[in-house]
Amino acid sequence: MTVSLERSALAKAHVAAIEIDQVSFRYGTKLALDQLSLVVPQGSLFGLLGPNGGGKTTLFRLLTTLAPLQSGRITVGGLDLATAPDRVRRAIGVTFQAPSLDRRLTVLENLSCHGRLYGLTGAALHGRIDQLLGQLGLDDRRHDRVDSLSGGLARRVEIAKGLLHAPRLLLLDEPSTGLDPGARIDLWRYLRSLQSDGGVTVLLTTHLMEEAEKCDALALLDQGRVVAQGSPAELRAELGGDCLTLRSANPAELAATLTRDFGLSSRVLGPDVRIENQADPHLLGRLLERLGGQIESAVWARPTLEDVFVARTGHRFWSEA
Repeated sequence: MTVSLERSALAKAHVAAIEIDQVSFRYGTKLALDQLSLVVPQGSLFGLLGPNGGGKTTLFRLLTTLAPLQSGRITVGGLDLATAPDRVRRAIGVTFQAPSLDRRLTVLENLSCHGRLYGLTGAALHGRIDQLLGQLGLDDRRHDRVDSLSGGLARRVEIAKGLLHAPRLLLLDEPSTGLDPGARIDLWRYLRSLQSDGGVTVLLTTHLMEEAEKCDALALLDQGRVVAQGSPAELRAELGGDCLTLRSANPAELAATLTRDFGLSSRVLGPDVRIENQADPHLLGRLLERLGGQIESAVWARPTLEDVFVARTGHRFWSEA
């Protein structure tokens, strides 16, 4: 009964799955989250994309009640995380990056133990386990010990565990970690079916650009702040035209030449000079003709999510910053 009541909180009309308002968090003197605000709509497949140290893990720990809220406000399906953490725990399903299965137990034993923690017993528990094992293609592995499973199969068991109590919000921390390409495809197919067919809101953290492209909407995190938010297509469209990246032994000198001789605004990123929002198909040819000796390589491409990140932060996604 309790689980049903908590699930209903997430199903109320016009209530966002997650609302984060001006949340900051410190580890001693280190500021991990800086006045972060974010809304995750119900029924979406939402991604938190950011480099290591961007704030994803800290935010995930707050959402899963593993860390106490220091400042700001978070609601999950209308439940206040600071005042009702137990109710939030019953309302969400969680799959952590680190394995949480007992590898010496079978798939069935792991799921049975976890289900009982949520008050599921008897026919209700066994029926739910049967349903999830069937949906995740694990029915014939129910009596296998977890330590005999591949990484992809073990990840499916982790997801089944998080969904046992039928939450309307599933939180996943780097769900593709350790999976081969085929297992990643299977994982995303199932997450999409959960969202589209089951009405489950899925929020995941990732540092993989190709994974973020599959989300309905994204929040790009850097140094504890949301630096951009929207669908992948909307974020890329912000940059307008294509991006031209020139590699040079003297990138600062090349950038100065581009400004002086061509009137081009550019950005120096390590050994590269990036020219954004370009629609002139003849630009590269002119540059190579005049500056070929300064250019080691050139890449002309449509804007990517990393280009959006660079435009918003001034540094690369993978950098010491």
